[in-house]
Amino acid sequence: MINVTVWNEHIQDKSDEAVIKVYPDGINACIAGFLGKDEELNIRCATQDEPECGLPDEVLDNTDVLIWWAHCGHADVPDELVSKIQDRVLRGMGIILLHSAHYSKIFQRLMGTTCSLKWREGDRERIWNINPNHPIAKGIGEFIYLDVEEMYGERFDIPQPDELVFLGWFGGGEVFRSGCCWNRGLGKVFYFQPGHETSPTFHNKDIQTVITNAVHWAAPEKIQAEPIDAPWSESPEKILNENK
Repeated sequence: MINVTVWNEHIQDKSDEAVIKVYPDGINACIAGFLGKDEELNIRCATQDEPECGLPDEVLDNTDVLIWWAHCGHADVPDELVSKIQDRVLRGMGIILLHSAHYSKIFQRLMGTTCSLKWREGDRERIWNINPNHPIAKGIGEFIYLDVEEMYGERFDIPQPDELVFLGWFGGGEVFRSGCCWNRGLGKVFYFQPGHETSPTFHNKDIQTVITNAVHWAAPEKIQAEPIDAPWSESPEKILNENK
């Protein structure tokens, strides 16, 4: 079994009527609902308003793949928690970041950049499948069409992806690297652009297929128990003197 934690800050989907109309039980519940149909996945939900943001050590230590959706509450995620998540990714945990999670502390930490982009309100989107043999694209045709989705456009301030799976095109002519993969330490990272809170994107069967595929792709065979060795976290002079 793959242990999946679906994390959602759970701010707008309990206070914004436009979001509640689309996701009455919350975005995390919608995602957990379709992932739960896969018998190889063991799903739990966590939200930012829970103690320790829903991610105490016992939850993180039993998570193979973490899914992260966030928008308004990035600054309220404690830096200590971000460091714990980063450590677990480096040791092998997979992480999938959705839509506005591009500005989350954990994504910025893993990328080492601002992760800024251009955006504007809703437009139609065609998400081109430019890497059809990639495991995340399994079962997806030439493109995914969305009637309405928030426009994200280049320049997207991220490191060059190790693999680019999807390229988004919007009605205004903008393009965007919509499905990006990276390796970080022993862990895998997937950023997927669609998923605006007032759009029914997570009800789309193709979007559900992509996220389900991404969970299987990101799942580790094992997670290393010890932290990744990082000797330069200490003084370089101290390390050099010890090795003379």
